[in-house]
Amino acid sequence: METDGIIEGRTLVLNAELLGYPISVFAEIGISSHDEKTIAAFEASIQQHPEIVECFSMSGESDFLLRIVSASVADYEAFLKRTLLHLPGIGSVNSRFALKSVKLTSTLPL
Repeated sequence: METDGIIEGRTLVLNAELLGYPISVFAEIGISSHDEKTIAAFEASIQQHPEIVECFSMSGESDFLLRIVSASVADYEAFLKRTLLHLPGIGSVNSRFALKSVKLTSTLPL
């Protein structure tokens, strides 16, 4: 399965709360320009920020959906103001805070 590319890597499941990241934020991102250069720059910049643990290109009203982990609401606000709003192509950010995790898995239904 590894040689066929089905297994892409191996991971450990860490408890984010016990590691000091109890807050999960889902940020809906609107891109200001949909040209290839802007989107590529945005996608490359996402890779530089370990707080952003997931990024999906979306259909519908938002262009991307990010999951960001944070130590507190204040820390997320600082990340938003200092970093997220300055990423290439950012047109809008709509942040939603998770109240609790009901299911979090990387297991596929095999």
